[in-house]
Order: sequence, then structure tokens, then C-alpha cells
Amino acid sequence: MDTKHCAVDGWVDAIPAPGPRGTATFDLIVPTDLDTVEDDIHDTVVTCTSGDPRIVHELLNRIQPGDLLRATGTLVRPPAPGEPALLVIDALEILDTALIPVLREMVLDRYGDYVVIYDADRDQVPVFTALGQWVGLADNADTITALIDLHERANGGSA
Repeated sequence: MDTKHCAVDGWVDAIPAPGPRGTATFDLIVPTDLDTVEDDIHDTVVTCTSGDPRIVHELLNRIQPGDLLRATGTLVRPPAPGEPALLVIDALEILDTALIPVLREMVLDRYGDYVVIYDADRDQVPVFTALGQWVGLADNADTITALIDLHERANGGSA
């Protein structure tokens, strides 16, 4: 696979998401300069990820949709045409913040070694381990601990 070290400026499309093994991932919308191209080409979506603890903390705690960022790292060519390129970030700079803060309709919460995501529009609650492994979907907030207990029993953990 071809790689290239580069810096990309673009807007954050959605709230960055935690990933496996202490990583964070988000999509960066890189605008096309229509003055330099002949055809009407759409903006490019670059999927970004980082495992650097400082960058992951910044992504998960400060970055909002609409923020303008400069992401520097290694750009990996997509494995197939039509798939987004992957930028493995080693430096992140906030160039501008969104004018209006986006209210977070979803809230992350910890249950020991587990993370749950509350969504105001849904009763069901997704549950992950703190390392990003899928545990399951609790029917509602009252069934989270039962789902965690079941997961621990099935995987050899203490109940």
C-alpha cells in the first residue's frame, strides 16, 4: 500500500468516536478548490485515526463537528476505489472552532471497565468495554448492569 506524509486541512464531520486500544477516529471533510479543477468535484472525505494519547484526549474532549483542523500524519491510500483514504495522525492543530457549539445529544458514561452511550432519542443503550470491544445493546438504562454481568460471566470475568 502506498503511503505519504502530509498535512490536511478540513472540517470535522461528526463527533470523533473512541476506537479500539485507546484510539479515536473521525471523518475530515476536505474542500475541493473549484478554481483549480475543471469539473465540479465534490469535497473529499478523509477518515482520520490516532493512537497518540494527547491527540485522542483532544479529539474525544474538545473537538466538535464544524471545527476546522489541520491533521498531519501518514496518508494511506484506500484499499479499493470509492473507499475513503485513511490518515494516521501524529499532529493535530485546531485552526478554527465551530461558530455555534453543537449540543451533544449523546452522553458517554463509565461503568467501571465499561462505557455506555446514552442517546436522548433512543431507549436502547450501546455498551462497550473501555478498550472498545462491543458488549451488546441494553434494552434501557435499567438493564445495563445485567448486560455487563452476563458479559463478564461469559468471558470469565467476575460477576
